[in-house]
Amino acid sequence: MKSFHQNDFCDSLRRRISGASRIAIVGIGDELLPVDRLGMLAAKDIEKLQLPNVKVFFAGTMPENMTAPLRVFRPDHVILLDSADIGAQPGTIAIIKPGRIQASLVSVHAMPLTLFMEFIAKDSKTKVTLLGIQPNITRHDVGLSAEEHEYLDQNLAKLFSILSDIRVKN
Repeated sequence: MKSFHQNDFCDSLRRRISGASRIAIVGIGDELLPVDRLGMLAAKDIEKLQLPNVKVFFAGTMPENMTAPLRVFRPDHVILLDSADIGAQPGTIAIIKPGRIQASLVSVHAMPLTLFMEFIAKDSKTKVTLLGIQPNITRHDVGLSAEEHEYLDQNLAKLFSILSDIRVKN
């Protein structure tokens, strides 16, 4: 199991979204599958924060259906949240680079996420970042254990803090 240093994740994400004042969060995954629902659950938690500079979209298993809503919102940065096997402790959040997408994602999408990311970047003229959330892949029939969920909550709190620091440009 890989060791991920969450401060590296936070610093890298802060650099990526630096200067952005409108952030789109896209939750991806199948809510009925414990191994694939973490992106959707994380997006719901972010939506509860009601951050004025962040709009949450729920793509489910069809992220390509979000192209028109994203175009209307006109974000400075799009953050995709999806379950991903990154070989880390369940609940770990990490930035997944485009070249690692096929090997990492747990989800099965109608369109490859690399194509979706490229299209959004070109169509909306914005940056796109994929955040993978490590599910518990050893037990497909259940979700995260209480300990794993606590770890995910700690990592989500760091993500919430980063998003809360975004300033709306006047």
